Amino acid sequence: MLRKHLALALAALTAVACLALSAGCSSHGSTQGAKSDASGKVAVVASFYPMYDFAQKIGGDRVDVTCLVPAGTEPHDWEPSTADMKAIAGARVLVYSGAGMEHWVDDVTGAVGNKDLVTVEASQGVDLLPAAEDGDKGEADHDHGQYDPHVWLSPANAKVEMANIRDALIEVDPAGQRTYEENYEKYAGMLDDLDQKYAEKLAGTASKDIVVSHQAFGYLCDRYGLTQVPIEGIEADSEPDARTMAKIVDFVKEHGTKTIFSEELVSPKAAQAISDETGAALEVLNPLEGLTDEQIAAGEDYFSVMESNLDKLVRALS
Repeated sequence: MLRKHLALALAALTAVACLALSAGCSSHGSTQGAKSDASGKVAVVASFYPMYDFAQKIGGDRVDVTCLVPAGTEPHDWEPSTADMKAIAGARVLVYSGAGMEHWVDDVTGAVGNKDLVTVEASQGVDLLPAAEDGDKGEADHDHGQYDPHVWLSPANAKVEMANIRDALIEVDPAGQRTYEENYEKYAGMLDDLDQKYAEKLAGTASKDIVVSHQAFGYLCDRYGLTQVPIEGIEADSEPDARTMAKIVDFVKEHGTKTIFSEELVSPKAAQAISDETGAALEVLNPLEGLTDEQIAAGEDYFSVMESNLDKLVRALS
């Protein structure tokens, strides 16, 4: 399905490009697709929310960042439209997390024809965790490959991602090096503080098991000595079978689990069913794959959501 969608989008993009060339037009008339805006800012395209937030924090006033995945949209199965590919074709920097999260990157970057585009796989340098195997099939998630892609949920990994973004921005905009380095140092310090707060508060909890709606919290759990019990797999919209549901219900009852964690961008149906069956509370734990329009309007960001997640984890596990 993705290949078919991309093929159609690529055909449309090629047609638009040919028309623009024959008319002698340039891409600089479009704010979204331009390599710099009217004030000379670096045009950055980010794959989904955490990459957008990190790029904006490091780039500050020197960048104009566009987020490809719209607010409130679950990014796992998102596919770029022709307009998205035109934005990439006209950008100076493309920031994506990698580790299999953005399954469309190779197809798109190989086709847009932007020789000046600097691509940043922000997870480069992170020690990747293997994707958990499907108990029935004995195979890793076929859409996301062999690794768990949710690296940003560990503040230590987020620090690596910000550093990679910093280096790419310095490469394309050397005049802004001091700005990018100062911004990085500011947020790296905040990430160190967040990491320490997570470590201290989670070290003393009575329970170390979290039941979550989708298998997004592996890096967070690995960092702080927790174990996630996922209702669904790496794919946020996968459907658990009856056997899986029964096993999790048994786990919740046997371990006295107080809270089942769902999330905002996917259906809470399975998590709600387990909550109803066991009497455990239902709470939202945000994997930061995207914020809603309301959250963005309220000024929420990576740090505020991670702080909220920590509070919920401590209450659930104490």
